[in-house]
Amino acid sequence: MDHTAYLEALRSTAAGTEQSFDAEEFRARRQRVASAMREAGLEALLVTNPGEINYLTGYRTFEVSVHAALVFRPERCFLQVPSIETGPAAATALVDEVDGYRWESVQSVIGPLVDQLRDCRAIGINQWGNGLRPGVLDALRAQLPDTAFHESSAVLDRVRRVKTAAELERLHESARMTMAGLEAAMAVIEPGVDENTIAAEGARAMLAAGSEFMSLQPIVVSGPRSSVIHLNHQSRVIEKNESVFLEFGAVRHRYTAPQMRTAVAGQASDRMKRLNDVCHRLHDTLVSEMRPGQRFTDAATAANRVLAEVADEVFFSGVFGYTVGAQFPPSWVEGTGFIAEGEESPFESGMVFHLPLCLRAPGEFGIGMSNTVVVGDNGATPITYNDWQLREPSS
Repeated sequence: MDHTAYLEALRSTAAGTEQSFDAEEFRARRQRVASAMREAGLEALLVTNPGEINYLTGYRTFEVSVHAALVFRPERCFLQVPSIETGPAAATALVDEVDGYRWESVQSVIGPLVDQLRDCRAIGINQWGNGLRPGVLDALRAQLPDTAFHESSAVLDRVRRVKTAAELERLHESARMTMAGLEAAMAVIEPGVDENTIAAEGARAMLAAGSEFMSLQPIVVSGPRSSVIHLNHQSRVIEKNESVFLEFGAVRHRYTAPQMRTAVAGQASDRMKRLNDVCHRLHDTLVSEMRPGQRFTDAATAANRVLAEVADEVFFSGVFGYTVGAQFPPSWVEGTGFIAEGEESPFESGMVFHLPLCLRAPGEFGIGMSNTVVVGDNGATPITYNDWQLREPSS
């Protein structure tokens, strides 16, 4: 059978069997997005970011390198996927129509999209996110000359930042699995063990605890390698008294609550302890500042005052926190908000951030500690647990 017959067969055998949330959850989300669209004067959204499509429909697959698009209107959802993805669409997505295109011929997507959008005069798009191919947008503009395509990423961003009770439940489940992986990985750290062995133990524990395929593989780097941002395990053997940096993020229905921890294969130096103390104070400063009405930049400014005492000797990324939620490889960063100077958005109750507090002494070591936290009325509360200890074999 071809993909059309395959989709029809699945509608009677697998439709909705893999949905992440019930219909009421998606109805409430769509109502909030529809309200934001009306305020922005938009008739439809053309959504191509996998995380955003998932947020509105539940659609998920591990194949996110190919074109997929959702035409979202308050009254109707049209999902366009490659022919090989009609199965996941039938099983996971709550939509009115699924359209499969020949995945070897991406140019064929234009006609069905034009049919869906030809009566719209104001369409919202996310020009700064991943998924929107320039060729697709150019072709749509050529065939819909009377239609205006507006940069409207803020419409979805503002809604997605604030998590529902169901989303928070998924993030708590992820946090539990993430911490299980970190504990298992730290338990095998000692001189003579290599990075791959530690990463393998962490991955095994997260999968055994229930994690689905992860947006990022477990990150394990040691010694001088831990001073270089965004390296990963490479079979390096750990030597006595070296730091081992870990950053894990298990997944529950695409929701990730990441955490950073650092262990020492022996005895931590006074400098390691001092930088770890700075990480702890950064965290405590941030969670106290992350209150509704405060701006992201306010929390960053307060944290920078703490960071100032070591700013000349270590590298820090400049971002004290980023939103997390539903996301796909190659990252668990949701991208709807960042705690950094100059970011003017206000905190709201229900926002969830990962606070990636890692201080790197170039050529020597890195010390990273973090929590995923949820904003409440009196500040942020961790949903991961961090004891702020540099784990040593004896501890």
